[in-house]
Amino acid sequence: MNKFVYKLTTAVSTAALLTGSVASVAFGTTSVTVSGNGSDSTNTANVTVSTSKQILQTNNADIENNVKINANSGDNDANDNTGGEVVIETGDANVSSSVSNSANSNVANLSCGGCPGDTTVKITGNGSDSDNKANVQIANETALQQSNNADVDNNVEIDANTGDNDAEDNTGGDVSIETGDAKAVVDIANMVNQNVASIGGDNEGGSLDIEISGNGSDSDNEVNVGLANLVQVVQTNDADIENDVEVDANTGKNDAEDNTGGEVAIETGDADVEVKVDNKANFNGVNLDDCCELGADIKVAGNGADSENKVNAQLAALLGAEQSNNYDCDGGNEIGLFSKERGGRGGDCNDIEVDSNTGDNDAKDNTVGNDEDPAIETGDAGADVEVSNEANSNVLGDMGDFEMPELPDLDDLNGWVMLLLGHWAN
Repeated sequence: MNKFVYKLTTAVSTAALLTGSVASVAFGTTSVTVSGNGSDSTNTANVTVSTSKQILQTNNADIENNVKINANSGDNDANDNTGGEVVIETGDANVSSSVSNSANSNVANLSCGGCPGDTTVKITGNGSDSDNKANVQIANETALQQSNNADVDNNVEIDANTGDNDAEDNTGGDVSIETGDAKAVVDIANMVNQNVASIGGDNEGGSLDIEISGNGSDSDNEVNVGLANLVQVVQTNDADIENDVEVDANTGKNDAEDNTGGEVAIETGDADVEVKVDNKANFNGVNLDDCCELGADIKVAGNGADSENKVNAQLAALLGAEQSNNYDCDGGNEIGLFSKERGGRGGDCNDIEVDSNTGDNDAKDNTVGNDEDPAIETGDAGADVEVSNEANSNVLGDMGDFEMPELPDLDDLNGWVMLLLGHWAN
């Protein structure tokens, strides 16, 4: 019996993991006070506080696997013999090939910075005809870009043969050909391109207190406050997967011809082929939590006659996500099951050609003794082909209670459940 087992596992660019290692910058407490200044004075306070995080995660994988296996116990000849029995009996030919590719994974768990701490702005107790102004700008920006590019080519060619046997031109005895089984199993799994991001704040809250009070008559008092928290996530995947599989399982094509004087029998084994191709590509998942709950207290009171008092407060929070996937499978799937002759190539994605044969046996021009007719008995010929393509999934927000595949230990991701490749949203 010939038995070949081929296993190939490829894992490249599999993890660009970004967790608590990128710490957020805390704003702390911001306090601005303009007070106790004399009449006719001009007083201005300008305060700008900003933080920025820009993260780029990129993976590129170019994988090519070429597998060619020939398991053969056939192609035997027993010809031109005289005076005895002629027997050809072959063993089984079994081939198993497994190709697994896993590539390109980005995982990021980031803080968006949360609230800008406690911010206090006061213009108080300034003299008459004074001009008092406080300008405060506090901004936080978080930008994350995750991208994957995968080009996977799998070429598998398998030949499992116990047939192609000849017993010809023999004289004086029985002639028999008995072949073993031929079995070929091919399993290809491609899992490429996933981006997972969780962005949120500690959400401990903060406060904004603005006060204009106790300023003299004819004073001009103005507070301008701008607080902004901006989060942007961009996730892109591009996958080009091509599987070219050719499988030939043969126990037939046996010849017992031009024999004289005995029984002639051909009995073939079974020919079985199993092919499974599973492609999973391009998943984006983003979980964006609220970064801040901010309370504001604004007080304008107790200022003198003819004073002009103004408060301008702008609070902004922007959460933006862009997700895109491209799966190149232009040619679709082409599956050919052939009893004799192979056809040409077809689709660019999964091109599968299977030949499972127990026939094409010849027993002719024999002069048989014992008044027995020549006998040909073939085994079963079977083929089982399964192709699965799952591609291009975007999930934004609550990812639900999905069942996750078994993952590496990622306890430092603050308890956020990540949806990794292997499970696809409907």
